[in-house]
Amino acid sequence: MTRAVVAEDEALLREDLIARLADAWPELEIVAVCEDGGSALEAIGESKPEVAFLDIRMPGLTGLEVAAAAQEASPATQIVFVTAYDQYAIEAFDRGAIDYLLKPLSPDRLAATVKRVRQRIEAGTVDTSALAQALESLRAKLPAAPRAEPIAWITAGVGRETRLILLDDVAYFRADAKYTVVVTKEGEAVIRKPIRDLLEVLDPAVFRQVHRSTVVNMRAVAGVTRDEAGRGTLRLKGRPETLPVSLTFMALFKSL
Repeated sequence: MTRAVVAEDEALLREDLIARLADAWPELEIVAVCEDGGSALEAIGESKPEVAFLDIRMPGLTGLEVAAAAQEASPATQIVFVTAYDQYAIEAFDRGAIDYLLKPLSPDRLAATVKRVRQRIEAGTVDTSALAQALESLRAKLPAAPRAEPIAWITAGVGRETRLILLDDVAYFRADAKYTVVVTKEGEAVIRKPIRDLLEVLDPAVFRQVHRSTVVNMRAVAGVTRDEAGRGTLRLKGRPETLPVSLTFMALFKSL
């Protein structure tokens, strides 16, 4: 049985892709369906699927970042990008390392993609060098995603009190069901926004996802250590606890 991870943040497009895959590739087992890049990367690292269908634009990590980190987390996984940027995908596709599906999905294009991916899976080879070059080419040419202006402060609840918290004072955010816990030097507060939505308005140059449920302010990081298995631990400024970095996310911290 061939296994797949599907990552698409738009619900209708996600459901459409899953339905079309069921018709085009009946024996394909979808082991994880994800709405953001962080969840997709962890799902790939945990399940080691034969193929991953990745939306290029997702909250948090982009599809390009997920694919790059997945080279270490699951090097045998074939990558298929789901994109609206046809002209930028052609060069990467021509390298033979990845495939792409153009939105809106075409049955003929999906059938051709499935055929090529199955052939690569049966061959049992992944050209990691070509994949890395293709990702770099896409990263350089893809137009910057429109983003809302990063927020500078948030309002959060502590008991019956509502507090204004500057983003500079936040050490990290931790997912808690439909809410998010905001952790500062002074303590914890809660905002009524899931961490997935929060990623859309945080400055990606400052706040980095280190786990599917944790986003850290890199300015609050005092240091990072790695164990023999490659897992990481972040030490924070002004906080006694440490934060684990998922093995799959450590590829994003090579520069630390």
